Amino acid sequence: MVLLSREIQGGAPPENHLLRALHECYAENNGTTQRFIMRCIFNREEFMRFDSAVGEFRALTAMGRPWAESWNKQKDYMERRRSEVDTVCRHNYELSQGFTVKRRVRPKVHVSPSKKVTLKHHDLLVCHVTDFYPGSIQVRWFQNSQEETTGVVSTNLIRNGDWTFQILVMLEMTPQRGDVYMWNTPALRAPSQ
Repeated sequence: MVLLSREIQGGAPPENHLLRALHECYAENNGTTQRFIMRCIFNREEFMRFDSAVGEFRALTAMGRPWAESWNKQKDYMERRRSEVDTVCRHNYELSQGFTVKRRVRPKVHVSPSKKVTLKHHDLLVCHVTDFYPGSIQVRWFQNSQEETTGVVSTNLIRNGDWTFQILVMLEMTPQRGDVYMWNTPALRAPSQ
């Protein structure tokens, strides 16, 4: 029996090395412009990259030079790489856009004062908007039909972890008798009181 492992034979264990290729697709202009990038990485250092906008491999380090030169000379291999912008990126974009790019989830909204409202006492109206997608949303406050821009405080957009978002938008106010406060977000059809 022959033992080939250095560890078993009492030698030092082999060093760990990691060589990987990351394939990335980028879509711009509502998917009309697609770009395919293949990153070649050795031990956490990117040494070579293929970019469909360039059409060939480019060395990023000295280690990448012989690889890029060799792969760029292989016509069949390069044609496959160049076609991946269509066969991978455009294809996957078209398959997935219904549940990614075109996905829409209407927000749920809860509005309440931060404490019991008393006339002529400072308070906050809190608008908690939850479970919406995409993350671009605008909440506006109105007092007696006039948009309020001062005294509006907002959290940053919060990711829920399920492809939906939430945000708190508060209005500092001192209510007077007869005041009507409303909020509005274009994601919903009509302003609410």
